[in-house]
Amino acid sequence: MFLNNIFSIILCFVLAVSFGYVSAQRCGNSLLFRPNSAYDTNRRLVLSTLASQVSSRNGYHNVSVGEGPGEIYALGLCIPGTDPEVCSDCIQTASDGLLESCPNQTDSWDWRADKTLCFVRYSNISFFNRSDLEPTEADYDTGIYTGNVTTYTRVWNSFMESMITQVGQSGSRYLADVSPRIGERLDDNVYALMQCIPGISSKECESCLQENVRAYQRCCNGYIGGSVAKPVCFFQWDGYAYLGAFDAFNDTHSKPAPPPPPTYPSPPPPAPPPDGKKIATRAIVAIVVSVVTFVVLLAFGLVIWKRLQKKSKLETDYDMTSPQSLQYDFATIEVATDKFSRNNKLGQGGFGEVYKGMLPNETEIAVKRLSRDSGQGTQEFKNEVVIVAKLQHKNLVRLHGFCLERDERILVYEFVPNKSLDYFLFDPTKKSQLDWRRRYNIIGGITRGLLYLHQDSRLTIIHRDIKASNILLDSDMNPKIADFGMARNFRVDQTEDTTGRVVGTFGYMPPEYVTCGHFSTKSDVYSFGVLILEIVCGKKNSSFYHLDDDSGGNMVTHVWRLWNNEAHLDLIDPAIRDNYEKDEVIRSIHIGLLCVQETPAHRPEMSTIFQMLTNSSTVLPMPRAPGCFLRNRSNLDPLTYGSEPGHSRYNSVSYSIVTPR
Repeated sequence: MFLNNIFSIILCFVLAVSFGYVSAQRCGNSLLFRPNSAYDTNRRLVLSTLASQVSSRNGYHNVSVGEGPGEIYALGLCIPGTDPEVCSDCIQTASDGLLESCPNQTDSWDWRADKTLCFVRYSNISFFNRSDLEPTEADYDTGIYTGNVTTYTRVWNSFMESMITQVGQSGSRYLADVSPRIGERLDDNVYALMQCIPGISSKECESCLQENVRAYQRCCNGYIGGSVAKPVCFFQWDGYAYLGAFDAFNDTHSKPAPPPPPTYPSPPPPAPPPDGKKIATRAIVAIVVSVVTFVVLLAFGLVIWKRLQKKSKLETDYDMTSPQSLQYDFATIEVATDKFSRNNKLGQGGFGEVYKGMLPNETEIAVKRLSRDSGQGTQEFKNEVVIVAKLQHKNLVRLHGFCLERDERILVYEFVPNKSLDYFLFDPTKKSQLDWRRRYNIIGGITRGLLYLHQDSRLTIIHRDIKASNILLDSDMNPKIADFGMARNFRVDQTEDTTGRVVGTFGYMPPEYVTCGHFSTKSDVYSFGVLILEIVCGKKNSSFYHLDDDSGGNMVTHVWRLWNNEAHLDLIDPAIRDNYEKDEVIRSIHIGLLCVQETPAHRPEMSTIFQMLTNSSTVLPMPRAPGCFLRNRSNLDPLTYGSEPGHSRYNSVSYSIVTPR
């Protein structure tokens, strides 16, 4: 219990530092440029000087450099009243983040809210007078308002409408304001900030902000705080003063100071203590002061260290969560699940059970309750909370929060109604619900989710367990990547790592991981390639183990031989043979084989795969021989192998076996 409490405190501290700022960063995928090209050179030049240009020009500057294919347009903006040095730091941080997170994208932008709010955008096409309302980047705070929701919502809506009108009519297209106190709670004030970029009309500004407010109402009504960003406008609100822009409101909206205590005559000073007691008192005071000073300096050092680590991103992503609102008490979870009723049980995995629940604001949730006797469960739990809380995207299962109380380890996720991909794909009857159009959309959605994890998020995340049972489907059959217990995050300058304990699901793991423990983003690419081939053929990878020797004992080898014999269309699932797009199927098989090539360097990056899927004119290289699984344990390096229990998923029990055949 004590260790759990300590972990809870540390986790809240880490998340507090991580979520103390917002970055709605978007790397465009429409067109890529070559390294060291004229555009690359001009981009680096513009982004390296933009901070000084903006801070010296009252917080706004736009510029174009170059001509022809190398021409770049860029814009930098800080909200009015920002100190020039703070503005410069914000613009520089945003610019550096775009250079790092968007290495070869021709159109990218970032709204960054930390000490101030700033905006940086660049493109190969002029956007200075364009009102681009897409794409949208959204964050939300998982804190739920528990006061008079009806009154609060009415005041909130009225306040936002008033602000939108004022912003549209203002010359700066900016406003930070605070609503009157609605009730007696500390978060009953609404602190809101709105900003449109210069160059768009009043009507366009108001229309953009209205879209942002509606987007927030659709996704997150009832939650305290959040932000929605578009290329031409930004909207953020919360129940506290989250930016320096609200400093002017602190006195107005704070409680009155208590009256000074009454003054009484001072008592006569006590007689001086003996010398021994005086020395002891001084020693105690010195020790206490030293300890307190050390703790304060340590905490300050941790904050500074974490600030230096921050790097961020978020296609309707959600990531501005406060640590207090992430943590649920056990009583709330019990009520939500009707005390973990059997009727609410969705499934069971190696680390525990999954239940359906309902929060007070009528939000449906999936509650993953880790079993108490699972020695590995605690580490898996910590891993999922720390990673998934920071990484959220429409193609990732969203984490609402966690509970660490009474020896309970509970994760609270969004509820995804249509179970997992394998529930449909490998069932002889249900697979007919997955026509080719849906399967192709699922492949595209998983691609976007992995692209976010590998490149567009603030951390580089290796999932390490991509498989059909870890892909959940929402009500529209859109895919969401789940189960991050095996995931690992990389430093900014790190591209690969090695482990002595291989975990995951055999059949989806690349050869270099099985034999040597090496893993990288290309490990996920390999697993994704296997999954693409499964989606096309409608069969489990493991179902090929019992075929004749020509199959090689695995699906990858079987598909490779069909490809070389120009018989790859024989792979298509009979359930979709009467209705599919031939070019898309062949392209998917081709991409799948590129992903499972033996050498990691030959496998494409997820950004390249996205281009291959979305641009039919992209020429695909010929695939090389795939990585084949070793049949004999004696051929393996002396690593630690064994069985790893699978993670929770709906209506099924999953075990991830890592023992080679």
